[in-house]
Amino acid sequence: MILIEILRLAAASLRANKIRSGLTIFAMAIGVFSIIGAMTIMDGVRNEIESGLSVLGSNSFQIQKFPAINFSNPWTRYGNRRDIDYPMAGRFKELMGDDASVNLQLGRGGLVAVYKDRKTNPSMRLRGTDENFMAAYNYTIADGRSLGADDVALGRPVCVLGSEISEKLFPAEDPIGNMIRVGGQNYTVIGIAAPKGSSLGQSQDAFVLIPITRYLMVYGRAYRSISVNVQAPTQEELPAIQDRAIGIMRLVRQLDPEDPNDFEIFSNESLIEAFNKIAVVIGIGAFVISGIALVTAGVGVMNIMLVSVTERTKEIGIRKSIGAKKTNILAQFLIESVTLSLSGGVCGIVIGYVLGIAAGLIFSLSVSFPVFWACIGMAVCGLIGVGFGMYPAWKAASLDPIEALRYE
Repeated sequence: MILIEILRLAAASLRANKIRSGLTIFAMAIGVFSIIGAMTIMDGVRNEIESGLSVLGSNSFQIQKFPAINFSNPWTRYGNRRDIDYPMAGRFKELMGDDASVNLQLGRGGLVAVYKDRKTNPSMRLRGTDENFMAAYNYTIADGRSLGADDVALGRPVCVLGSEISEKLFPAEDPIGNMIRVGGQNYTVIGIAAPKGSSLGQSQDAFVLIPITRYLMVYGRAYRSISVNVQAPTQEELPAIQDRAIGIMRLVRQLDPEDPNDFEIFSNESLIEAFNKIAVVIGIGAFVISGIALVTAGVGVMNIMLVSVTERTKEIGIRKSIGAKKTNILAQFLIESVTLSLSGGVCGIVIGYVLGIAAGLIFSLSVSFPVFWACIGMAVCGLIGVGFGMYPAWKAASLDPIEALRYE
């Protein structure tokens, strides 16, 4: 009952100074919502990547000139590397043989596909690739057929459409056998890829596939670095295939034993690992920023509690004169300080989560409530309430009852 009474008095004190208490709670909420909002979004991105990562197929990895994740200008560090040109990539594919499935790919975006009076948005991506694209990137054929080895060898002007392109150009007719125009070139449609949806807010169905040899005929071979995807037969064979692929790539690029690799290799697991490292750094940064904001808010908590002690000096004297112990006064003001801090923490969590949900809706992310970070936030708020409220509470508990009763 004593604890309930103390909580009631603390709540009454906060209600008696609504503006002052509200500003302090708002300052505390700012520090909490920044980390809750950031981690809600990061958890949503992580869930999207881990549950729906479709950059590469299963049991596969990719070799290319530039790293998959890079936040600096890639030309600064990697621009002097030689391109993985078509003869080099073809030699690599030949040496790998039947031990693994090798896919070669080039691409460019911002193009428009046209059929009669219908055209796509300028967000379509044209990909020059080979017969192994579908397996390498987890696509299936919904209608017609995929690119074949003969199409690549002969550089035929044929194409496979992503489902989004097919629906846009052929809403009411069969696209197979019809001719579309992309970048001033005509291509005969031979197949339609099954829809795959979106990943991280980006459509995975807005593409047109053509043979890589036809792509090089149209756009030239200069300044073209090919991405090489290698798919092992099983997950158990993946490490051995990866080691062999690195050796063969070094061979076709004529690197000496002491030379470092002048190419990048990555897989689904390495992409997730790289993202997790980025998430940790972002989490630490958000926590540091929130910590600074919370310390500032803690100073506000101490200030409001000191003012409260001054305003209620006579009340403290009356309580002590009728038998209130020092511990009772200390507990009353300390609980009031903690209540103020935790109220700000709750508001910050609610605001941060709502903003995280809003960002998830904008970027098509499946967000989840960051329970761990919410608990951390509430714990920190509680510690701030205790730490910054201890001195005002001790000052109130230490007042002489006679002097306090005389205070005007």
